[in-house]
Amino acid sequence: MDKPQVDIPPAATVLGTIGTVAGVFRQVPLASFTRVSTDIVQIIPQIWHNWRRKNTDGLPGIMLILWSICGVPFGVYAIVQNFNFALKFQPQAFAGLTLIAWGQTLYYHNKWRAWTATLATIALASSFALMEMILILTLRGPYARGVQWPMMLMAISASVIQVLGLIPPYFELAKRNGRVIGIDFWFLTIDYSGAFFSLMAVVAQQWFDALGASLYIACMALETGIFVSQAVWMWRMRDVRREAKKAGLTYDEYVAKHPERSISTATIVDVEAQREDEKREYAEVRHENDGKNAAIKEPGAQDVKKEALQVPPNAVVKT
Repeated sequence: MDKPQVDIPPAATVLGTIGTVAGVFRQVPLASFTRVSTDIVQIIPQIWHNWRRKNTDGLPGIMLILWSICGVPFGVYAIVQNFNFALKFQPQAFAGLTLIAWGQTLYYHNKWRAWTATLATIALASSFALMEMILILTLRGPYARGVQWPMMLMAISASVIQVLGLIPPYFELAKRNGRVIGIDFWFLTIDYSGAFFSLMAVVAQQWFDALGASLYIACMALETGIFVSQAVWMWRMRDVRREAKKAGLTYDEYVAKHPERSISTATIVDVEAQREDEKREYAEVRHENDGKNAAIKEPGAQDVKKEALQVPPNAVVKT
């Protein structure tokens, strides 16, 4: 187990602050919690995104609950380990904003009344805060006396719960053939940056904490998977999106009129093979058309022979 930080280098404070600010503001786009994303305080954007759309489809509520729970053990770990202030504050902001996004899913998706969803959010936030305070007061003494396994358990629990929280979005991706719905990509990008700078802050501290760093590494890896999934979906559906653009419609509007175009299970190899078949068919049709045109323009050998055998007209003598 790594020892508590005795001296916080300025670089660690600066990087941690950047990571926290990025985390918090990336949340704005996702607002429903950042659905996806995930990681630190990115939720403000997600919350705003959810409020603007009045919809949280594609943003799993279980993901938000797991992320908010994750803030408790990670907050305990950061405070007892005496991280810099930014990294101590980060789990609190992460859990609080995630719960707000979760409350939005209750209101927009589950159709709860506004006051009911608000009370449920406040009650859960209060219980998490009380739980964290009790754990900090309980574990700080034993840790100071050299009992390290409780803190190791906190770090491992935070990392595992964080990773588990990023798994539900993949089920949403599977239902939509890899398409990302409900997650703001600006939020996701900023959140990813926040996780990166937070990881660098851990690296810049007096003692490198591998368990703390594992949280950020896991988030970055799973968020990368979300980016890749959307990129693959866009590549596979590029023809449909091109047709929708020509028709002056959005993708969703276009597939609503042409449901058969909304699903594509083809792999990259399948798509390329289909394109080769289309090129081959086009070449065959063009060849047939060229042959027909040539037959019309150029008389055949039989036609020439018939013309040669015809009796010439009788001569007419002019007087």
